[in-house]
Amino acid sequence: MNRINTSEGFPIARFFMVLASLSPLFILWAVRGVPCISDITLVISCLVLVIVPNIILGIRLLVAVRSNDTNEKVIGHSEDHRDHLLVYLFAVLMPLWDSGMNDSRSVYSVFIALGFILFLFWHLNLHYMNIVFAIFGYRVFSVRSEVASGDITSEDTIVIITKRNSLPHGMVLNTFRISNSVFWDKEGQ
Repeated sequence: MNRINTSEGFPIARFFMVLASLSPLFILWAVRGVPCISDITLVISCLVLVIVPNIILGIRLLVAVRSNDTNEKVIGHSEDHRDHLLVYLFAVLMPLWDSGMNDSRSVYSVFIALGFILFLFWHLNLHYMNIVFAIFGYRVFSVRSEVASGDITSEDTIVIITKRNSLPHGMVLNTFRISNSVFWDKEGQ
């Protein structure tokens, strides 16, 4: 089986999806405070880091809807990733929140760690982990589908964001394209 590799695309949308996935951390920092950063600077910065990426994600979805950027996806094997949200919350957010940022050196080390996390989320395509989706009842599924085209069979792993409880094998979904691997279920809203 030949694998067709397509570029992820939409780098700006992906970057803001990664930032949006870290919204809970920024909210916790704004509430907790950081001794060596003034409260007003910290709160404003954290609010910007929560609101702007989520607005840009909403704008990307709106652009996809208005331009009818749709794709039909046939569900192969699908996995619900609610467990990833728990792992994400405890493995990523809690250590960063719990880190003592009492002096400028500690703050710099936390921001470097945050940079590593942003890079890993970007590189591993984990930009779909957004607590806002969970709050509004959306589920995130990884879907592996095989589509035959002549002599070539492609196997793609994509992410579908939907309010459906399950995505059974063989189901056909109409989706809006958020990026080349992240799709929003058009009907399951």
